[in-house]
Amino acid sequence: MPVSEWLNACVLHRRPYRETSYLVDFFTLESGKVSAVAKGVRNSRSERKSLLQPFQPLRIQLSGKGELKNLTLMEGTSNAYPLTGFNLFCAMYLNELINRILQPDLPVSDLFAVYQRSLIALANLSHGGTQDAQIVLREFEFALLAEMGVLVDLSVTTDLGCKVDPSEYYMFDAEQGLTLASPNYPQKLPGSHILAVVHKNWSIEALRIAKFVNRLALRPLLGDKPLKSRELFTLS
Repeated sequence: MPVSEWLNACVLHRRPYRETSYLVDFFTLESGKVSAVAKGVRNSRSERKSLLQPFQPLRIQLSGKGELKNLTLMEGTSNAYPLTGFNLFCAMYLNELINRILQPDLPVSDLFAVYQRSLIALANLSHGGTQDAQIVLREFEFALLAEMGVLVDLSVTTDLGCKVDPSEYYMFDAEQGLTLASPNYPQKLPGSHILAVVHKNWSIEALRIAKFVNRLALRPLLGDKPLKSRELFTLS
């Protein structure tokens, strides 16, 4: 990666690296997820350290040919997104999803744009707007699943390709997709609520189903390790 190439970026996560440095995971418009060593900033009070925070829009330059780059230049492009409370937890959840699922150096410019819009939406929500925040999360999850090529069309059944009937009940499985529910299936999904998800008519019931479906769809991508950000929602 040439040193002269500027990347539009946000910090996903940083952690101590050796005695004076940070290992930083960035989400970038041009190269997707990239990891870099920020040398000599850990124990300093420099602007570089203060900029290396999640939700701070940046331009960065990296050097190095391997998967782990070196951070050479960095500047803030605007103020950090003003995220607090529940909305901050939501943004941290987005960061963890990206960091856990995306492969390094895979350009995903459309997903980066959705991520930016999601942060702006969360930053503009009131502290009590938890349902609106849930909408932001569900729509980002759908965008991420689409980027990974595993988004299921919820308007038709996977096995027969029949259109979802609002009067029927369905079941969802990450491998089998959406099928008609068997009589004794414990978690039947009403067709009317599934269609509300398809058309983004975000009722409480539609959000509940979208959360259920997305959690199952994301599980194969995330593996067995629990998401740390989900613990924040249980504590709030």
